[in-house]
Amino acid sequence: MKHHQIQKVAFSGEMLQLTVDDKEYSFDLKSISKALFKANASKRNSFEFDSFGYGIHWPELDEDLSIDGLIQSQHAIDNTKKLINA
Repeated sequence: MKHHQIQKVAFSGEMLQLTVDDKEYSFDLKSISKALFKANASKRNSFEFDSFGYGIHWPELDEDLSIDGLIQSQHAIDNTKKLINA
């Protein structure tokens, strides 16, 4: 059984855009991965998924990102924004 269903991985400028479990996320590469931030488009687009949906691996960059880590990070930022705006 898969942990997450990763449906889309794309890059736009300095942003990583993911669709995971039918939800869209956007991450600033500078804040999540120096290796991806510095990489060219060819290396950024050369990735593979963990067979159980736990993460994404970039073999040429020796870089791994955990889906849970990314999503929890995004939720923490959203909650901080809500607290600030309260």
